[in-house]
Amino acid sequence: MNTASNRQLPTQTVVIVGGIAGGASCAARMRRLDEDATIIMFERGPHVSLASCGLSYYVSGEIAERKKLLVQTPESFRRRFNVDVRTDSEVLSINRGQKSVDVIDHQSGKRYSQHYDKLVLSPGAAPVRPPLPGIENDRIFSLRTLDDADRIKTYVEKQEPRTAAVIGGGFIGLEMTECLRNMGLAVTLIEMANQVMLQVDEELAQFIQQHMKLKGVDVLLGRPVESFREALDGRLSISVKDGPVVLCDFAVCAIGVKPETMLARQAGLELATHGGIRVNANLQTSDPDVYAIGDVVETEDPVAGGTRLVPLAGPANRQGRIVADHIAGKQAAFPGSLGTTIVRVFDLTVATTGATEKTLQRMGIPYQKSYTHPASHAGYYPGAVPMVIKLLFSPGNGRILGAQVLGVDGIDKRIDVLATAIHARMSARDLAELDLAYAPQFGSAKDTLNIAGYVANNVVEGDIQLFHADELDTLRADNTFLLDVRTTGEFDRGHIDGAVNIPIDEIRNRWAELPKHKLLLVYCLTGIRSYFACRILYQKGVRTRNLSGGYVVYCAVNPAKCPEIPGLRRWTRLLALETFCSTPETRQLFHRDEKNSG
Repeated sequence: MNTASNRQLPTQTVVIVGGIAGGASCAARMRRLDEDATIIMFERGPHVSLASCGLSYYVSGEIAERKKLLVQTPESFRRRFNVDVRTDSEVLSINRGQKSVDVIDHQSGKRYSQHYDKLVLSPGAAPVRPPLPGIENDRIFSLRTLDDADRIKTYVEKQEPRTAAVIGGGFIGLEMTECLRNMGLAVTLIEMANQVMLQVDEELAQFIQQHMKLKGVDVLLGRPVESFREALDGRLSISVKDGPVVLCDFAVCAIGVKPETMLARQAGLELATHGGIRVNANLQTSDPDVYAIGDVVETEDPVAGGTRLVPLAGPANRQGRIVADHIAGKQAAFPGSLGTTIVRVFDLTVATTGATEKTLQRMGIPYQKSYTHPASHAGYYPGAVPMVIKLLFSPGNGRILGAQVLGVDGIDKRIDVLATAIHARMSARDLAELDLAYAPQFGSAKDTLNIAGYVANNVVEGDIQLFHADELDTLRADNTFLLDVRTTGEFDRGHIDGAVNIPIDEIRNRWAELPKHKLLLVYCLTGIRSYFACRILYQKGVRTRNLSGGYVVYCAVNPAKCPEIPGLRRWTRLLALETFCSTPETRQLFHRDEKNSG
């Protein structure tokens, strides 16, 4: 029996506007499915397939060879896939009635028309450069193309600047901050929102911000840039709202990107809620012969509903394949994107998938949440460092709705499992029952995700009642009693105002001291000891609720009340140990210092 992959397809011309991720993926897949089709790919730049996600690391020298970023050259793409690749060729307009596009060859200046049977739009997104006074200064860079990276790298190498400002705390801004700081520059990060990395919730962002400060970055939050100008000493002067003037040798503008929809708008194609091109599940636009993929499209949010822009390489590549399949007559549909992302910020790794808490609140979707702080691998094996897992789940059936993971080691493994769990509509109980790989240098017998599943499932089944740091002020207005079950030494080093300290190991002997008529709000450092205390007291008839995530998350939610997130400075020092203390003697000295400092 014939299948879509071996049946004779009608000869057709497929025109693809834009290469890089989605367009190149579509062209290669199209050729594998149809050897006879005419496939033409227009790219207005010189590169047809570029590893854009590595640009920051090329600037810093972590990626030493420029050519490593060129996944395919136009010549290699032509040879391998028999695709008519036309670089430095910009599509100016679409004539849907005539099924053609108007093109200019920037090298020759020639303008011409090209017919298509199917058209695929993959123009990507452009960096946002707001019309601020002075923004055209040649020392204000963006980072989107290899040419952009070359300009920054050349400036740093030739001018030998000592200071830099990065405007924007998204992925590119965080990566560039890290890279420039590692190159020895003093860096100021300026972000107009009240947190960096809006893809995570605010308390997780606090870990990133404090870690950046420990690394010597000056972080300015809630400070929109108002203007740029040349200072009297020749440096670049950046004025920010309600903040200090920032003086630097140069700046990188990483405010964000916007979808390049000009061609679609001029052709009368429908746009969606957030300004991207509207597509159906097959990635067809309002014209069924015109498809759109990548950063320019809005696709379904499979958790929260509605549509969203997801400017990431992974979804773009999958969309390119799906469009080629659909053009070739195969059954193919894009299920939407969870927006699974991961970024390194110095020693920390931060990842997220599915819905955030703020998204669920905005969409009015019921949810519960839990925080866990398991070690990256078995505690008895050297190098174990805590991580933070925030899990969002449905209160009824425990279905996992979203997750955020932050730590040092093994974050990629955990976020990928969680993304798979959300895609498969798994519950907290399912997560607890996953059979995951274990060896002491990689994980624990009860994996970090099993533990997160246990905690969330305990909540769903009513074995424990949680409260959260952002609820504490409201709860304390009622008839409650705040109990800290950490050691006396921990309590003395910092605690929540108004708490009474009874260490966990004394609870069984001293529980009679507690007010039986009040609701006990119990906490410890991370939520584990307080969970044990709650179970002891519950079985003695005392009403309790456990602070999810413990004092660590309390400090992240209430930075004004805590000088720093407990343990984060030690994480940073431990990472320095693993990196620089290569002998047993230096390790012993480090651990002795740690013990003496508490």
